[in-house]
Amino acid sequence: MIKLKYSQLMEDLKAQILSGQIQPGEKLPSENMLAKEYEVSRQTVRKALEILENMGYVYAEHGRGTFCSELVRHAYPSRNIAVVTTYLSDYIFPRIIQGIDEVLTGSGYSIILKNTRNSRSNEARCLEELLQKNIDGMIIEPSKSQIYCSHMALYQKLDEYKIPYVFIQGCFEQMSDKPAILMDDVRGGYMITKYLIDRGHEHILGVFKADDSQGQNRHKGYARALQEAGIAYDPDNVIWFYTEDRSMHPFGRICQMVQAGKKMDGVVCYNDQIAVKVIHALQECGKKVPKDVSVTGYDNYYMANTGGIQLTTIAHPQEKLGEMAAELLLSFIQNKNIGKEEQRILVQPEIVIGNSCISRK
Repeated sequence: MIKLKYSQLMEDLKAQILSGQIQPGEKLPSENMLAKEYEVSRQTVRKALEILENMGYVYAEHGRGTFCSELVRHAYPSRNIAVVTTYLSDYIFPRIIQGIDEVLTGSGYSIILKNTRNSRSNEARCLEELLQKNIDGMIIEPSKSQIYCSHMALYQKLDEYKIPYVFIQGCFEQMSDKPAILMDDVRGGYMITKYLIDRGHEHILGVFKADDSQGQNRHKGYARALQEAGIAYDPDNVIWFYTEDRSMHPFGRICQMVQAGKKMDGVVCYNDQIAVKVIHALQECGKKVPKDVSVTGYDNYYMANTGGIQLTTIAHPQEKLGEMAAELLLSFIQNKNIGKEEQRILVQPEIVIGNSCISRK
């Protein structure tokens, strides 16, 4: 979609403000100067400035011009904590948020909840909005954490305003030194794949999410387990999917493989939601689970055990993970001396045995 001229101008000025190129209190160029520089009409300039003013980035003084606003800084404790996750009511997120809430409300804090629907543009909008509020800290699950973060300037503003933040579930590669509570997903992917190998499975497919670090790391564990067992890694045995096509692509591809006669005796799935749908797809194609194909999940989602099949999966300490993130954030807010090794915690995985796998020895 082609952006309108006023929208392009507004975005450019906003980027200059967020990057610090235009400083708080600094006067913006006049309407005439902006119109000439961007080769647009004064009406276009006025519309762009009006939007920025409504968003709180600039303010106008009659007879003096337009000035860059002082975005709300961490001037005094507000006892407000922002929690930004990819989803709020889906899958494991309610229990993660419950763990966060129990710790923070117990310590007298209020929570501002935001969700991005795993969209980086939505994440940027959430951060922009939160930078204009007085918050004491933030817990954030990054959107599409495997992809390069293009809104680093917003995180730099959090650092500049001395607003502490803790990542959960994933972290952008450029921010690998930041505090985070993460699952050891490489280890988890390795353990669940080795579980199948140890039970005689030789033709193990993998279904992984490409645009977040969890999917990439679980795939690394899968590949490592195959390598250790002397089973050749075959990229044709791996189905990659993205946030936008997760509802259809993995299951359509599984059916295509079955119809093409692809050898498979096990499938390692990115998470339990995907595993349940893979089971349905296999059954629709005439395969029995686990008699013909064993299927594993990840996260130990309580609603995944349906139709008499209980998934063999990796336990996810959903509430505990939320509690750990909240406790770590409170330590920063309370200016506790926290060692580097305590700022980045890898939660060790555990296998939960169900009946979705059988031995093939």
